[in-house]
Amino acid sequence: MKLTIPEIARCLALPESTVNRWIRQGRMPVKRVDNTCYFSQAALERWARERNLPYCPPNTDQQTCGQPPPEDLERAMKRGGIHYHVQASDVESALRAAADLVPELSDNQRDELFQSLLARERLASTGIGRGVAIPHPRTPATAYAEPARITTCFLEDPIDFNAVDDEPVFVLFVLLSPSVKQHLHLLSRLAFCVRDDTFVDFLKSTPGPADFFLKITEFEKRLISAGY
Repeated sequence: MKLTIPEIARCLALPESTVNRWIRQGRMPVKRVDNTCYFSQAALERWARERNLPYCPPNTDQQTCGQPPPEDLERAMKRGGIHYHVQASDVESALRAAADLVPELSDNQRDELFQSLLARERLASTGIGRGVAIPHPRTPATAYAEPARITTCFLEDPIDFNAVDDEPVFVLFVLLSPSVKQHLHLLSRLAFCVRDDTFVDFLKSTPGPADFFLKITEFEKRLISAGY
């Protein structure tokens, strides 16, 4: 079967840039020749299912595929909760503390989450700069992340997280999602917020829960206006 990049992106409900990058990296069972992609529909559907991604066949109305709506950032953050004065002296202890604070997990799941966060961090720092880190597992946490949640941890003291800008990290957003689609959606929304100077300054003031969620609501409205 052959489709264009935009058509495959619609089938998978993913950004075209993500599909293009994954094909270029050889991460999808798709062969690209110029602007046309060749693939087996059964293989692509199986690939999507293994990664907990949605798949709607070409020329099918996505609304009829029963796809869940994109996750709401504020709702995911309320599920995950906010924690203050989190004690940590280095990356490993920060991840351990954060895993222990994620709600509604068993002890075994907290241990599994900690190991997943640590393994992801060893690949490359999730410190995205400006004192913010977004730790997350490498693969969807289907066993304990339904629905998605983001646990916010304000550290008692900033720590060296090997961030891209070498600035010590003072806040962690632990992102857990049941699918790649939800992960990318929430990650892009968090990144939108953190790129804003006023939002980062707001985080540095260590806002209480009421003010924090009011600010998230304000930024969600901006996201909708910007077409996110």
